[in-house]
Amino acid sequence: MEKFDLVVIGGGPAGYAGAMRAIDFRKKVLLIEKHKIGGAGLHDGVLSSKTLWEHSMKVNTIRETIPDFKVDFEEIFNVVRDSIFERKTQMKVHLKLLEEAIEPELFKFEKGFAKIIDKHHVEITKDSGEKIIVETDFILIATGSRPRYLPTIPIDEQIIVTSDGIKNFTELPKSMVILGAGVIGCEFATIFSNYGQTKVFLIDKAERILPFEDEDIAQTVTENLTRNGCHVHHGATFMRMEIKNGKVEYELEYKDKKREIFTVDKALISVGRIPNVEGIGFEETGLKLNEKNALWDDDTQTNISNIYAAGDVTMDIALVNVGERESRHAVVRMFGPAVKRISYENISTIMFLNPEVAAVGMSEQDVYKKGISVKIVKLDYSTNARAIAMRKTKGFFKIIVTNDNGMKILGMRAVGEHASSAIQAVSYLVHTNQGIRELADMMHPHPSIIEGIQECLRMLLGKSIYKSSVFKDKLKAYVCENGVCTPLEHL
Repeated sequence: MEKFDLVVIGGGPAGYAGAMRAIDFRKKVLLIEKHKIGGAGLHDGVLSSKTLWEHSMKVNTIRETIPDFKVDFEEIFNVVRDSIFERKTQMKVHLKLLEEAIEPELFKFEKGFAKIIDKHHVEITKDSGEKIIVETDFILIATGSRPRYLPTIPIDEQIIVTSDGIKNFTELPKSMVILGAGVIGCEFATIFSNYGQTKVFLIDKAERILPFEDEDIAQTVTENLTRNGCHVHHGATFMRMEIKNGKVEYELEYKDKKREIFTVDKALISVGRIPNVEGIGFEETGLKLNEKNALWDDDTQTNISNIYAAGDVTMDIALVNVGERESRHAVVRMFGPAVKRISYENISTIMFLNPEVAAVGMSEQDVYKKGISVKIVKLDYSTNARAIAMRKTKGFFKIIVTNDNGMKILGMRAVGEHASSAIQAVSYLVHTNQGIRELADMMHPHPSIIEGIQECLRMLLGKSIYKSSVFKDKLKAYVCENGVCTPLEHL
């Protein structure tokens, strides 16, 4: 029986990162993946959907000057396939060279289904049916998640699909409904409406999409979806969905009890994800589950001291960067020096919408709910030279700071072209609990989107180039206390 320092179950982003971090500590590692290396994050998740988004945004830009421009569906998915192949090849070649040439005494990869027998033994069932058992000091579970199915909807991954079934399309549908107006649902609504060949309907039971974000963000995204021909069913209660004659029929009920029936070519169900915990041996080993039926963990450590969990299988925050960070943290806890707990408070995020949305820290509605006294500045994209040069002036920057002389940054939102490129500097200030003066006084490249952040900070310091008293519709600054907001006229 072969013995390892660490067995990692799951070859997605979290498991892969954890295995590589263990090699840094010169530990003997076994990485097990039952299906495809890279997991959902590579094949059916982030990489494929973001490749689609990037391609669709380019097409959307062309359509601004050539409204009738159309793209061949095979061309679209060739781009996606090339992207997946490139990343998959990188990962597979990396593993193969590690295993056979670079670190053969430290690293081994097995394809098969892993089941934990007890805290120190894992059984691997290979595709051939052969079973082997290995011994290990530590186990890292990183088995990821999958799209949630609704029992009342006949999901066949052909006509009614989850995000996993998008790749089964053979052409751009003429019409499509998306159930779920969260980030993923809005991202796919953006993608398909960008191409201009699909009439997209988005079912939103709330009064607005993206209810976890501020209203001005939701409004900007909604306006752009509508401009692209997407129809949002606001305040609609989903009643049923069926496949009839190869098409999708769905029924909605509104607040006035009026019902409507619609028929479209395809449907995408985007109502969250569930963790892959079945069959890994949690019942036999006594691993606890949390209220989400995911693996319970305390700073990546499960209730069994030598078994850790990272990524979507814990359902803390289902993001690739979070899963990678958690797995690396878990390995350091196993083999490295004592480290402080992971903080989830100030994670930078990007929503791939039109325009893109970047966020870190608290939102405006967050500070209102908590009754925090703050200063808020908001700068329109139309005042930014780079946005003007790109002819992409729809959007804004918004920064929230404490209402004191220190003006510590509590949160930021950037909505617009290249928004994600503007967030990192502010994320660092939030992470390190710093104020705004250093970033305000730096010489930023020109023209650049990040200059919009600099101008926001200058507004707070009372030394902006454009004055809010002149451009009242473009620059806004106000103090909010106890839910009451007062303009800062002196800026």
